[in-house]
Amino acid sequence: MRLKLPGRVIEFPRRPLVMGIVNVNDDSFSGDGTLDFEIAIAQARSQVAAGADVIDVGAESARTNRSAVSIEEEIRRFSGFLERWEDALDGLKPKDDAQIWPPALSANTWRSEVIESVLKSGKIEIVNDMSALPDDRNARLCAGSGAALLIMHSVGEPKIPHFQQQWADVMGELERFFEEKIAMTTAAGLAADSVILDPGIDFAKQREDNLTIYRELERLRRFGRPVLVPVSRKTVIGEVLDLRDPTERDAGTIACISAAMSRRAQMFRVHHVEAAWQAVKTLNAVLRIS
Repeated sequence: MRLKLPGRVIEFPRRPLVMGIVNVNDDSFSGDGTLDFEIAIAQARSQVAAGADVIDVGAESARTNRSAVSIEEEIRRFSGFLERWEDALDGLKPKDDAQIWPPALSANTWRSEVIESVLKSGKIEIVNDMSALPDDRNARLCAGSGAALLIMHSVGEPKIPHFQQQWADVMGELERFFEEKIAMTTAAGLAADSVILDPGIDFAKQREDNLTIYRELERLRRFGRPVLVPVSRKTVIGEVLDLRDPTERDAGTIACISAAMSRRAQMFRVHHVEAAWQAVKTLNAVLRIS
């Protein structure tokens, strides 16, 4: 298996990738967002130094209890970060010989107008699309630029809550969904090795749905694509541990990394990069993945 990015290819099996999270917004659920570009770049720099292989920058919170920002404002926030991206890497060197270098930059967004704008910078290698891909527009944009597309499972339009969604067979739904979306992206001209799958933990799913995904994640190997698990500080962890504060869920996050890595997930999206990097490196030695 391989993941094709603009100008380079990541080969698997290898140590799973750690994706750090930088929120250029003021309403992140984890309280780490900022509208100050210099602070956002400092966060990215810290995460790269801690071992992040990918930095996932978002200019709008995915929280469903907040309205969407305007397209113009989202583009402005992305632009401010992208103009300073090289500053995050200045003087740094890889933490070890397995870290992707330079780290890949991912744009966490969903509106085609924003994606088209950020791809023009030439700095975005992955589009982290939380729209559940209702049509092929974003796939066509990625195909045209060479960027990889991360497809997240959900239902309905982003920024709208789906708290009552029920699944009789959540894994069967994921398999049906990804089969359909991969066919769509292929028809849009996107190479199969430029697709990443995300089961969408907590998005249109209840506690037992999320736990089932962790237990049966290996079923997604049938698609032959890297699977990213957005493990960090999720609501399901808070439900299991009875912790309302997301910042108290890092130990639970490491537990979820362990569960997903034992079922051969290839990427993890996290807030606490240092802890995740240590866990992934240790588990890699134990499980002998690479």
